[in-house]
Amino acid sequence: MLAVCVLCWSCTVCVVTAIQRAEMFPYGALSGDSILAEGDDETSRVLSLPKPLYFYDSLFSQLYVATNGIISAQDLPMEKQYVDDGFPTDFPVVAPFLADIDTSGGRGQIYYRVTETPNVLNREVHRGFPDAKFTPTHAVVATWENVAAYEEQSRTAGPSNRFNTFQAVIGYDETDSYVLFLYPEGGLNFFGTRPKESYNVEIELPARVGFSRGEVTYLIFSRIEGPYYSVTSDEQTVKNLYQVGNTGIPGVWLFHTGNRYSFDNIVPASIEDDYPLTGGDPEFQPAPAAGVDHTGPLQPGSPDPPSSPSEDADHQAYGSDDVPLTSEPRYGSEPAERQYAPPNPPQTVPEGDAQPPQEPQPQVIPKHHNLGKGPFVKRTLLCFLRLLQGCCFFFQINKAKLQMLRKFQQQCSQNAFCSDYATGFCCHCRPGFYGNGRHCLPDGAPQRVSGKVSGTVTVGQTPVQLNNIDLHAYIVVGDGRAYTAISEVPEPAGWALMPVAPIGELFGWLFALELPNSQAGFKITGAEFTRHAELLFYPGNQRLSITQTGRGLDDHNHLTVDTVLSGSVPFLPPGAEVTMDPFKETYQYYPSVATSTSVREFSVVSAERGSESFTFQLKQNITYRDCRHDSRAAIPETLQITMERVFVMYVKEERILRYAITNKISPVGVEPSGPEPVNPCYAGSHDCDTTALCIPLEGQAFQCQCATGYRGDGRNCYDIDECAEGVTTCGAHAQCVNLPGSHRCQCQTGYDFGFDGRTCVDVDECSSSPCHVNARCINELGSFQCQCQTGFYGDGFSCSQQEGHQCEQHRDSLQSGVELGGRPSIGAFIPQCDSDGRYRPLQCHGSTGHCWCVDSRGQERAGTRTPPGTAPRDCDRPERPKTHCEHHRDSVQTTSPEGIPIIGVYVPQCDTEGQYTPLQCHGSSGHCWCVDSRGQERAGSRTSPGEPPKDCDKPERVKTHCEHHRDRVQTTSPEGYPVVGAYVPQCDAEGQYIPLQCHGSTGHCWCVDSRGQERAGTRTPPGTTPKDYEPQRPKTHCEHHRDRVQTTSPEGYPVVGAYVPQCDAEGQYIPLQCHGSSGHCWCVDNNGQERAGTRTPPGTQPKDCDKPERPKTHCEHHRERAQGYPVVGAYVPQCDAEGQYISRQCHGSTGHCWCVDSRGQERAGTRTPPGAARVDCDRPVSVGPTLRPESVCERWRASLIEHYGGQPAPQQYVPQCEPDGQFSPVQCYGETTYCWCVDQDGREVPGTRSHDVVKPACISSVAPPTVRPLPRPDVTPPTNTDVTLLYAQGQKIGALPLNGTRLDASRSKTLLTLHGSIVVGIAYDCKENQVYWTDLSARTINRALMATGAEPEILINTNLVSPEGLAVDVKRRLVFWVDSTPDVIESANLDGSGRRTLFDTDLVNPRAIIVVSSTGTLYWTDWNREAPKIECSSVDGQNRKVVVSDGVGLPNALTYDSSSGQVCWADAGTKRLECISPDGSGRRVIHPTLNYPFSMVYFRNHFYYTDWRRDGVIAVSKDSSQFTDEYLPDQRSHLYGIAIATTHCLPGEICVNRRSLKRDLMCC
Repeated sequence: MLAVCVLCWSCTVCVVTAIQRAEMFPYGALSGDSILAEGDDETSRVLSLPKPLYFYDSLFSQLYVATNGIISAQDLPMEKQYVDDGFPTDFPVVAPFLADIDTSGGRGQIYYRVTETPNVLNREVHRGFPDAKFTPTHAVVATWENVAAYEEQSRTAGPSNRFNTFQAVIGYDETDSYVLFLYPEGGLNFFGTRPKESYNVEIELPARVGFSRGEVTYLIFSRIEGPYYSVTSDEQTVKNLYQVGNTGIPGVWLFHTGNRYSFDNIVPASIEDDYPLTGGDPEFQPAPAAGVDHTGPLQPGSPDPPSSPSEDADHQAYGSDDVPLTSEPRYGSEPAERQYAPPNPPQTVPEGDAQPPQEPQPQVIPKHHNLGKGPFVKRTLLCFLRLLQGCCFFFQINKAKLQMLRKFQQQCSQNAFCSDYATGFCCHCRPGFYGNGRHCLPDGAPQRVSGKVSGTVTVGQTPVQLNNIDLHAYIVVGDGRAYTAISEVPEPAGWALMPVAPIGELFGWLFALELPNSQAGFKITGAEFTRHAELLFYPGNQRLSITQTGRGLDDHNHLTVDTVLSGSVPFLPPGAEVTMDPFKETYQYYPSVATSTSVREFSVVSAERGSESFTFQLKQNITYRDCRHDSRAAIPETLQITMERVFVMYVKEERILRYAITNKISPVGVEPSGPEPVNPCYAGSHDCDTTALCIPLEGQAFQCQCATGYRGDGRNCYDIDECAEGVTTCGAHAQCVNLPGSHRCQCQTGYDFGFDGRTCVDVDECSSSPCHVNARCINELGSFQCQCQTGFYGDGFSCSQQEGHQCEQHRDSLQSGVELGGRPSIGAFIPQCDSDGRYRPLQCHGSTGHCWCVDSRGQERAGTRTPPGTAPRDCDRPERPKTHCEHHRDSVQTTSPEGIPIIGVYVPQCDTEGQYTPLQCHGSSGHCWCVDSRGQERAGSRTSPGEPPKDCDKPERVKTHCEHHRDRVQTTSPEGYPVVGAYVPQCDAEGQYIPLQCHGSTGHCWCVDSRGQERAGTRTPPGTTPKDYEPQRPKTHCEHHRDRVQTTSPEGYPVVGAYVPQCDAEGQYIPLQCHGSSGHCWCVDNNGQERAGTRTPPGTQPKDCDKPERPKTHCEHHRERAQGYPVVGAYVPQCDAEGQYISRQCHGSTGHCWCVDSRGQERAGTRTPPGAARVDCDRPVSVGPTLRPESVCERWRASLIEHYGGQPAPQQYVPQCEPDGQFSPVQCYGETTYCWCVDQDGREVPGTRSHDVVKPACISSVAPPTVRPLPRPDVTPPTNTDVTLLYAQGQKIGALPLNGTRLDASRSKTLLTLHGSIVVGIAYDCKENQVYWTDLSARTINRALMATGAEPEILINTNLVSPEGLAVDVKRRLVFWVDSTPDVIESANLDGSGRRTLFDTDLVNPRAIIVVSSTGTLYWTDWNREAPKIECSSVDGQNRKVVVSDGVGLPNALTYDSSSGQVCWADAGTKRLECISPDGSGRRVIHPTLNYPFSMVYFRNHFYYTDWRRDGVIAVSKDSSQFTDEYLPDQRSHLYGIAIATTHCLPGEICVNRRSLKRDLMCC
């Protein structure tokens, strides 16, 4: 009893009358039960247990349910061998009512199931009861409903009207089992049955209730009776079953029935009650039985006085008639810091009323209760009931309320738990999720909203109808950015609704970035709410009403919100721009409602009216359902929302209205940002992934943690596929569907969710009468069938009366067309009849070729249909029932609605007899293993893909202790791999421990005895000779190296996963070295230094380190780069034996194939999707006029792939192009689901970004008409700015003014829009105020005057392939650039004349280039992955020299610090910002942890660089080495080059800094 009692510190109940039928465990088809066949002596199919249970002290993995009121762990003999005998039985028995029961003729039903519901297994139970000795993980529920006793027809005139109903529940975990017998009031109406062979003797044998272990082995070859336990002995004791109980509740009996370690016999619950029983028999005492050691009567006794005031209070609680159980308190055994205190919304709308309002604290049962006394044991029993039934199943005698609470059980989110209070229950999200409990979302993950917008808006005097147009919103929770887009907005309304940003502000409030002591709206409202907002505009007094209704979460966990607009708004001229300043708004919180009032200002700039100012007053309230039963943590009365950036626009061509708002929520008066540094988590300037949580630490420090359901380092997070990893909560007959950060369970065809909303139960199709009126409907698990009644024939859906021979009539009616209105149907099935007019056993369809077997009525026999071309079944062979393997296989193969197996699911293989084939293999993963006759995997037989499988037919010897030990270690991971760094014992061929054991990771060795126990004093540290050996020579360099690695931890253990060099017997480095953890191998020289180009990834053939190698080809370098940084699903090029690119390349993961040239470049128009016919890559390429040039998309794609070294990472963007070269409407980051829409020019459509398995719906109107003229690319420079950063962002050049050294985001604007371009390099001429840039798409070098209305000018448009970095020599009037495809550096005059090549050798991937005009020095980077470097020369190409090559990875960005005369670079490989003097001295690290820098400039002791991780401009102080500022453009895409533009040339651009000149001259 103690094991069960520990579960129930929180349970209280008041039950004094007998249990009612409605209070039994749910049963029937809706609960997922199987139904036992009708009959007198039926036994269920084997009930395989997910995990075995202990009955007595023996382990059983299967059960059988029998008609005669018993459950057995063995297949039952015929009933005459046991039904009339007493205990003990020869086989294991759990007997709630052993008697001769007969369900023939529809006299009752017997239901049974195994359940492992999520409620039983939820982790809150385990956390809540850390000291519990028993927590049921599985349960078997068997119910006999209205069953009758067997009666001989000769003895009775008709069937008796006496029926019994009872239930048995077996709950168990890994070590214990407990059994409940439930006998509801009025459930027993006969108490025994007559023997079948009574020979007219009037005798009735009382039912037997109890347990029997069955025969057990004795002295190896003998068997004797095992222990047993009887509850009843005569008719009176049977009658008492529903009148009393050993739990204090009449009709409820609890027994401890098994234990893993030691168990002699059944232990019943035994209590002394403290109240008179209702209807009980005070004389009742179970009869003693052989084999039972009774220690006392099972009857009520006198109560002891309460042992404490708490107990006394519990005792008094039993005087109530209607008190529900409580659950989920602050458990007494839980440390204070771990006790859950969920936020408490205001309380008005109840979730489940049960009592008038009281102090809603859960009741706590003190740990010092006497477990053998009164109410606590009754409470214990009911807690056991609840754990099996699930949280929030209120067990009480109020029948109506019980039904209501069953309905409430499914109202919490699947990611929530429910807590019961004195007045009702509340839902709380589990750790890792947030919401109001009814709706919970994973912490940190971006959120998506969809819905419809409808209503009528009057613009000026013109009413505009909005007819259910689409609204989509995307919210980056990590920094509070909310993007909203409304499509198909008619033009008059589109312009006028730009100021109505409150439409999108709702989503900002729901998912705002939370500052301390605050919470965003979704934690209060969940996904169901109603928002009413009124806007009153001044001047004009136009009034607009907004109603937004949250409809809940859809199947993909997306919030659904519908919006209705009604009223009028001011008219705004077409082409107007609306700007709204940042503002703050205070929300007032009341029970079930939040309100706010504010006044907003906005400016409208138009060509017709100039600049105008308007205001509107906003009043709003948001109503929602709260839970008033838990008042432990009230929310603040007021909170402040700060909207730092508000961006609105209407795109006329696309008819899309967009709002972008950055939101933070805090207590009133708290400033999200100010003069004091703010932690990046609160400022939103952190670099955590959009699917990660930012956790603030001390000062400016923070930590990135991937959101719930995601995995990674916090800066790069990837969705966990719970379905593939097998960590789902989906039960039987359910299919798992992965979602971002979560998953959902979807019932298979023929099943639907039961009352708990989680368990899939069979749909009774027969309830809707689908069959013909003259047919019988037979419901089956997941399906049904219709059979014509006797005297009728047909398929069950259409039945005709039989006249003569059924088959002939069926055939003739079809051939004559009688059934089809007199017209025979071409291709219809015509049955085949034999000479007697009966159906032939084998029927075939003449048109389709399918064949199948039929019964005598022409009904198809299930499982006999064969497709055309296959051998038909032998229909004369009697059909055997399906085996366990076939049932297993079929349940997997029909999980989709179409009957197709789910991709990646393991499908068991059965032989022709339906038995499991000894060797099973997973078709998707490639793992193989041996199984026993029950399909259970044989330990140690699993092999990885590529390994030869085990010989499963070879008889296995019994495993030794060493092998068991080894296998336990080697199969600890889900995939069967050993845990990295774990010690794996070594066994010899006979399975015995090898005397000398060594730890493969740490290098320690020791001696063991025959049992594997370490022999004291024999352990030696790594690098030392094991015992019994003496060192003979001094240690070599390799041995010292090895020993240093192996003693790096304080305890002398190696760092887990560290590389340990391998030395030969002489102590020299073995030429081939391999990393024990990663599996990479490489060749080394005599000093242990890696030989370049010899590294091979795991699973590939290592290099021959003794063979001299030829130089690697471009293809081999490309392949090695891809394999050296393995990314799942990445493309790896294929090279031939000579190292050249194979002409046809294929992507192993996607299945796409394409042709390449000799340099590995894709040949346009040759890409084919998976399954399509491939292009002949050996045919010469046509160069006729039909060959189109590469498109912008294709050029951009090729450039980025080259930039990524041919191997883009999953989070990196590569443009997706259509077969005709145009941009695909949906673009995604690599292999991720981070996607957005683009127009025909590849420009991102703002507000369409989505991190979701469902890609954004890129509506057709997004793409502008292809024939419309593009706007003229006019220059629009910023006004009143002295210093401006110019940055390249795809198809535009942006201008970002500086205010001192701070980024002035409020004045940022687009300098120049260049449709169809890809701007990469950018430079500025301070003498003539001109900006220069390289265009990767057009393959040109261009310039434009930075004056209003100026147009671009093309300087060079020939012989350019991939022009990237660009620099202008202001003093010498020269422009320099790098071309990364031909690998050259060139120069020209500023007008494009005088072009010359400076360098075309010893360059692999030139990227950045700068010129120091004052010294005439040129610097550039080359991020050759094999040998990256930074070089310099004079501007005329002389004195070329390497400045730095050590410790360089991917030097993307380069700039010059004129104050110190140092060259500085930002490295995307090492993530460092460093500076060095031109002579190689004075190297120092400015910042050690950048993200992904691309280009950089220096100004006033600050570095400003473009970052591909943040898609913005980042500022770093040289003095403090800290990030000081950040700018993220409204339109998110990669930023390329960056330059600084000033109204006058800066010192050092023309003049010579003498201190730095000396250093530069030393270099060049």
